[in-house]
Amino acid sequence: MLNRVAKPFTQLVERYLPDPFIFVILLTLLSFIIASLFTPSSPVEVIDAWGGGFWNLLQFAMQMLLVLLTGYMLASTPIINRLLAKLASFSSTPAKAIIWVTLVSLLASWLNWGFGLVIGALFAKAIARQTKVDYRLLVASAYSGFIVWHGGLAGSVPLTIATIGHFSEQSIGVISTSQTLFSGFNIAIVLGLFIIMPLVNRYMLPHDSDSVYVDKSKLIEPKNKEVTFTRPADSIEHSRVLGITTGLLGLAYLTYYFIFNNGSLNLNSVIGLFLFAAIVLHQTPHNLLASLQQAIPSGAGIIIQFPFYAGIMAIMVETGLAQQISQGFIAIASAESLPFWSFLSAGLVNIFVPSGGGQWAVQAPIVIPAAQALGADMPRVAMAVAWGDAWTNLIQPFWALPVLAIAGLKAKDIMGFCLVQLIITGVFIALMLSFYP
Repeated sequence: MLNRVAKPFTQLVERYLPDPFIFVILLTLLSFIIASLFTPSSPVEVIDAWGGGFWNLLQFAMQMLLVLLTGYMLASTPIINRLLAKLASFSSTPAKAIIWVTLVSLLASWLNWGFGLVIGALFAKAIARQTKVDYRLLVASAYSGFIVWHGGLAGSVPLTIATIGHFSEQSIGVISTSQTLFSGFNIAIVLGLFIIMPLVNRYMLPHDSDSVYVDKSKLIEPKNKEVTFTRPADSIEHSRVLGITTGLLGLAYLTYYFIFNNGSLNLNSVIGLFLFAAIVLHQTPHNLLASLQQAIPSGAGIIIQFPFYAGIMAIMVETGLAQQISQGFIAIASAESLPFWSFLSAGLVNIFVPSGGGQWAVQAPIVIPAAQALGADMPRVAMAVAWGDAWTNLIQPFWALPVLAIAGLKAKDIMGFCLVQLIITGVFIALMLSFYP
């Protein structure tokens, strides 16, 4: 049944969904028009907010680019290629391939969202090299695991409100992760998605006549060529001692960071782990730089699109448009229904403000007073915002860019499947937030 449901969605999206860059341009124009018409800001003020915020995501864009590049470099090492190939051998049929890549992506994303995006995409490629399976659904399944990230160990909202000195501490105090990430309702949602998502993806598997397969020759990673040393500098560039020593130095620091500094698995530590492990496993600086050259073209989408999303976020926040959207949903809520309406409002706002931490900064001043006035469960309301943010990431090309870049696909190739995932997971999460005790 899901196969029949997914087919018209995939056909519609493949025909009408533009490139993600066109999507962000259209989203920019839409946010500009809505903000100009429905907020007190004049068109000139909206333009000023857009231009002023255009560069606000440069640090984050660089982090995302490094996640992609270092993850790619790590995966292109011979030992990781063999490991991924070994794991991929367990998915000998299309159904097993879909279930296996979904579970790996879910687990990796629960640990850390950046880790999940890269590992899921790389594992999908490894499976596609061995198993004949619809490549679009395989990559969509790898991306679908991303939905659990905000209910996992790196969730921005629960970690923010669990930190002493957070911006809303005077209103709600410090809320322990035992009340959010490790609460009964959140664990139930995560476990439910670990069951539902693999099954949904498996039963969307198209018939052989409708499937789209990838040319396996295009998935083969280029091998490093043997080089004849013709100058003294060549021996330095191909020095195993220099490469391995540098990588081990970085890994030693990360070990100290995690053990003695109680460091967390955040975006920077994931980048460091990918980078230094890649340096060690490539052994020589020459091999590392060769893999970097292969990885660079896949980062083009991130470089050009992130500034536009930063501008959209600035419009949404500075004109008050995001707050108006959230307020509109919450105005009709009761104590029992507030988590549901917070979830829906967060999902809508996330289309324009695709940042977990940034979204909480926008919605917290609205949902916190509402929860207090209605007597609603504050940890549940906060997690509702977190899950709303994670939910609509399924159809937000912003977060799919690293996955698509690694896989070599376009957004239109996977978004039809993602729409089906969005509908089913949205119903499940909303019910759990509303009725789970």
